[in-house]
Amino acid sequence: MHWLGAALLSGAGFGYAWAATPSLPIDAQAGDLIFREGTEAVSSAVMAVDGGAYTHVGMLVRKDDTWKVLHATPSEVAGRPDGVVLDSIDFYLDPQRARQWAVYGVEADASEREQAVKAALGMLGKPFRIADASGTYCTVLLWNAWRTAGVDLEVTFTPLNLPLLPGQYLLPSALLASPKVRLLDDPVVETVR
Repeated sequence: MHWLGAALLSGAGFGYAWAATPSLPIDAQAGDLIFREGTEAVSSAVMAVDGGAYTHVGMLVRKDDTWKVLHATPSEVAGRPDGVVLDSIDFYLDPQRARQWAVYGVEADASEREQAVKAALGMLGKPFRIADASGTYCTVLLWNAWRTAGVDLEVTFTPLNLPLLPGQYLLPSALLASPKVRLLDDPVVETVR
């Protein structure tokens, strides 16, 4: 079943349960983008501004034969500072943090993928900041990593006049609109009644 269908069913009286470890598309590769619609208040604000299906994005990274997600985020763990972190796929996609999700492949060769992942991993620990050059946020982190690898995702920044934070922002929907990304096969999602 398609993930969106399963998510819609959950609101219609059906339960929604994840497999022990969410299954990624068979053709997922390191460097691909994993989008989620978050459950926290900041996600509602992003959704209101962006109007897209997703509020957050991370990069798939393969570590010790397991998938991890590298992303820039406000702290999701007590005591961990806001910043660029590497989380397990289970943590990133836990229903407490993700209403729906999908993986988008990036059009790139193996060398470009390796460079993009290396660039993104080099940002581990960088503070999460939306309008301050001393830090980064999720979409810009990944756009910069791919740009460092020589892949232009051809995105459009959106001018926003946010109180105290006016500027040009890269919204999740703009990253999704890149001609260099494509939706990969649907992940396996279980539904229960």
